[in-house]
This record gives sequence, structure tokens and C-alpha cells, in this order.
Amino acid sequence: MTEPGHIRIGTQGWNYAGWVGAFYPDGTRPADFLGLYAKAFDVVEVDSTFYAVPAPKTVRGWAKRTPEGFTFALKMPQEITHERRLRDAGDVVQEFLDAARELGPKLGPVLVQMGPDFQPHELDALRRFLPGLPRDVSFAVEVRNRKWMKPAILAELLSLLAEHETALALSDGRWIPRETMMELATRPTAPFHYVRWMGPNRDVVDYSHVQFPREEELESWTEVLGRVAAKGVQIFGFFNNHFSGHSPATARELQRRLGLRPVDPSLLSEQTSLF
Repeated sequence: MTEPGHIRIGTQGWNYAGWVGAFYPDGTRPADFLGLYAKAFDVVEVDSTFYAVPAPKTVRGWAKRTPEGFTFALKMPQEITHERRLRDAGDVVQEFLDAARELGPKLGPVLVQMGPDFQPHELDALRRFLPGLPRDVSFAVEVRNRKWMKPAILAELLSLLAEHETALALSDGRWIPRETMMELATRPTAPFHYVRWMGPNRDVVDYSHVQFPREEELESWTEVLGRVAAKGVQIFGFFNNHFSGHSPATARELQRRLGLRPVDPSLLSEQTSLF
């Protein structure tokens, strides 16, 4: 994990052919994507673990292809969150975490992403699920239904998450208003925040360039995250391609606004390591 107050910005995934030429150098092979990505960013959210528990060999390969200090945030498998709905899932949780621990010190937060149909009447499932999670791994929970934002329900949710030092994932997307997410950024339930910039445009298929400028949104998030980080809260933030069309460029822009040092993609083919 990082030092308190440190801000780490990356993207949701790295394996996009549309990034070749725009982010990865021309001619880059898919096998080389992750190694090059890790020269520009020091954190990534892995989406593939949502669909299946990864093979330990695969996870060790991720760790091998990235430098010391790199961090992977993994999505918990949908079998746990969407199919079993957090119930009677201890066997899959154990299998998943055994594989995740193959990352060693490169294992970052695990995202427990619930579907839009997971509503407050299922809070008891979350209440029973969280105590069974290990303390050596950090977790964030994402809810995608506005009913969770009703004051009494939200208070109960935040209290439960705080009891287990679990973050409420802050998602800038279609489900819950951005203003609500930003207000919740000032009320952390864990020593870290987990932020996901999803965007409203799910029909984007060309990921090679920014198609939806988000200056106003980025400026608002810059102000909020700067204040929160100044209070010692770690921040892990991940951009989806659908937020603006090309997540590496948007991630670099937020880094710049936050006073970090983004890496120019033109340097990726010239450098052997940044870490």
C-alpha cells in the first residue's frame, strides 16, 4: 500500500488494441501492453477477475511484468457478487484471494462491485459478508442503485463500512449523481478512497482518442480529491474508456491537475523503467 495521502491514478484495464498508436507505440504486441502501461502508471484496475477467478500462474505473470511499487486493484468475481449475491460464497472468496495473494506486495484494494439490482433490502447480506473478509486485504464496495442514497439507508451503509474499514467506491457514472459522490468523498469509511470514472456513454467503441472533453468534471474532482488527500486519505482512482473515449489521456490530465507528473506516451518506447 502507499503512504497516507498519496494519490494513485490509473485506468480500468490495459489490454486495448485501440490504444496502440495513441498510447502504446505503433506495432506494440498485446503481450507487451502491461509492461509498457506500467511505465506510465503505477496502478491499474483488473476487470478480468470479475468474470472468473484467475489462475495463479496468470497472476504471477502480471506481477513479473511490472516493476516494484506497482499496484493491482482486482474486481471480485461476479459469482460472489452477482450470482451468489454475497451469500454462501466463502469457498469462492477463498479461492479468489488465494490467487490474488500471488501478487504479494503488489496487491491493492479489491472492489466488491454490486449490480444495479442489489438494493437496500439486501443490506443484511453485506452485513454478514464483511466480517468474513481477511484483514490483510483492503476492500471497497460499489453500489449502483440510488435507493442506497436515501439518508437513513446511507447512514446505515456508511456505518457498516466504517466498522470494517471498508471503502465505499465513488463511481462517476450513470447510477448516482456526481455531486452525491463528491460529497461522500468528504466522509471516508476507510483509510483510502476508491474512485471510478465510468462516464455516461456506454456506446463508445473507438478508444483511440478523447471524444468527450471532461474539463469541468475533472476540475471538480481535482478540488475534492486534493482536499481529501491533504487529510491523509489514500486515493486510488481509475478511468474507464467510456468516460471520455480514451482513458490514458484523461488519467494523465487528472494527474497534471493534481500536481503529479504524468508520463508522455512518446517516451514509452524509449524508457526501460521509471521505477
